[in-house]
Amino acid sequence: MRRSRLLYFILIIATIIIGLLSRHFKSIPLFIGDILWALMVYFIVSFLFINKPIKVVVIASLLFCFAIEFSQLYKAPWINDLRHTLFGKLVLGAGFLWSDLLCYVVGVGIGCIFDFYILEKTPK
Repeated sequence: MRRSRLLYFILIIATIIIGLLSRHFKSIPLFIGDILWALMVYFIVSFLFINKPIKVVVIASLLFCFAIEFSQLYKAPWINDLRHTLFGKLVLGAGFLWSDLLCYVVGVGIGCIFDFYILEKTPK
């Protein structure tokens, strides 16, 4: 199967829906949302850079996820105010956690596995 923007768009929307739903069920651990957030970032980067190799998409996705997480160490009033909005919570997060970095690696890894085994290994 060929990589297509339509497929990644559908995957982005599905991941967002699943991620938002995961926050409404107490039985689902919070770290699942972090994994899904990183997976969504991977799909967005894949959507934007459709012709780039998977390795480039993985590196760009991890750099973005890690940059967002490390930005949570910055505590200026203006960005803290932004983090208290719904958009700020969903995109920027609230506080730095080392464990989130592992979740991001897992989420991007799932996207990479999807690309490699589903898209790249399927006969064209």
